[in-house]
Amino acid sequence: MRQFRWVVLAVLGWGALSPFGQCEPVALPRLDPQTVGLHPARLAIIDQIVQEGVRDQRMPGAVVLVGFRGGIVYRKAFGNLQLEPTPEPMTIDTVFDLASLTKPIATATSVMQLCEQGRITLDAPVSRYLPAFASHGKETITVQHLLTHQGGLIADNSIQDYAAGETQAIERIMDLTPLAAPGERFIYSDVGFIVLGELVASVSGQPLDQYTREAIFTPLGMRETMYRPTALPCDRFAPTEQRDGQWLRGTVHDPRAHALSGVAGHAGLFSTADDLARYAQALLNGGEWGGQRILKSQTVERMTAPQTTPGGIRGLGWDMRTGYSSNRGDLFSARACGHGGFTGTGLWFDPELQMFVIFLSNRVHPHGEGNVNPLIGRIGTIAAAAIRE
Repeated sequence: MRQFRWVVLAVLGWGALSPFGQCEPVALPRLDPQTVGLHPARLAIIDQIVQEGVRDQRMPGAVVLVGFRGGIVYRKAFGNLQLEPTPEPMTIDTVFDLASLTKPIATATSVMQLCEQGRITLDAPVSRYLPAFASHGKETITVQHLLTHQGGLIADNSIQDYAAGETQAIERIMDLTPLAAPGERFIYSDVGFIVLGELVASVSGQPLDQYTREAIFTPLGMRETMYRPTALPCDRFAPTEQRDGQWLRGTVHDPRAHALSGVAGHAGLFSTADDLARYAQALLNGGEWGGQRILKSQTVERMTAPQTTPGGIRGLGWDMRTGYSSNRGDLFSARACGHGGFTGTGLWFDPELQMFVIFLSNRVHPHGEGNVNPLIGRIGTIAAAAIRE
């Protein structure tokens, strides 16, 4: 009877009590593709192209998950999570360094939550919240400029700016001179999102990792999504490259995030495909999953509304159609939003199709030579093409 009760609660989306009395995270239901309106044979083509990617050494392995109409219709692991020093098989619960997926999932979502609460205004100058930012012509750069990469800030400042520690690194970022006036150019900027991460910490009064854990990941049951994931076993992580002769496994690959102790607005987040599925479904649900709301539906609509920039169409923190959209499915609707990560990750979701596609790999392992963005785009195209008209 107790086991039956847990199953019923999970199906209803209320969460379930574990035998230890703790609330277990609600998992998305597994759905039969044909029952929900997909062609299974078309969806199965994903197997072939991912296996080809592994054979062509675009990545050592990958985890692919496709969600449709409220559940998971495809979920598989391919290849190896590690090639060197010895091969290890990829598993569905492998934890990946998300790289720039950190930008929308952690930082932009946090900014939108604080906007909901009236603590941040998108068209307000960043210097209202971070007075040190008001120098060298940055006084008119707004929060929205940074969310859409229109702040005119350099893409990446010198790694030497981080050599004297975190405090001085942030001081040097705040003192940077823009390359262009706000709104004049689209410059995809890690620096801009480092500033946004500092903004979240300043306004919320919590470090970015603590805020995101309490306000986003814990409510959605994303127990394996975090910065500095020291609590998880080392063998759960997909390694990236080597630093100082040691394989990076559960340690952030991005050198600037690493210099900031692994917590930054542009990179540093780790997660699994199942955890990201909860987040993606929450956005498709208008900001709610498993009985927990992280954003109001109006806020999700604002976050994913198209913003015309000099570089194309962006959402707030999200890509829509720009020069960075090679990982976008060709058949997604105009409302689709997504993002990629340098380490070989990608997430796209389409509110019109009620579909999301998650691709997680460590394409930089072992020597930084993999290439997966076109492959991610093909997977999205195949998934959308599988929808029966």
